[in-house]
Amino acid sequence: MTASLETIGDTAETTIDVTVLRVPVDSVTANRRRGGDIRVTLSPKTVGSTSGFGGMLRLAPGEYVTEHYHPYSEEFLHVVHGDLEITLAGTPVRLGPGDSLLVPVGVRHRLVNVGTAAALAAFHLSPLAPKPELGHVDTETLADADQPNPDVGGNR
Repeated sequence: MTASLETIGDTAETTIDVTVLRVPVDSVTANRRRGGDIRVTLSPKTVGSTSGFGGMLRLAPGEYVTEHYHPYSEEFLHVVHGDLEITLAGTPVRLGPGDSLLVPVGVRHRLVNVGTAAALAAFHLSPLAPKPELGHVDTETLADADQPNPDVGGNR
């Protein structure tokens, strides 16, 4: 499938293959290194993005993502369904369906499903760290340290 895109301020059209821009969440392997079911769907590796990466996070009741921070990126989080609590620099914030939250660069955060049903959230981090391995700094024992970091691609 192709589409013609018009650049704002420019009358020239570009034809692109939109099938390489769509990534079904179930086509991506779950990463459980920091807890939960984290799937990076849009990234330099999957679609050639240059400004950031994002995807979906699923948490079962009581499940959590271990505390960490991003020294180069801010994180956008949007709750699709479920009841979550994120702790930002020691301060808990409750989130429900339709809530969005910004995690500023360098702020420690930990996310817990405090509800009785599974929770689903979309996330996006931007800008990219200079190297993928510099993007996360863990401040709590990892849920599954044997798993590698999610492979987002980008500069090495």
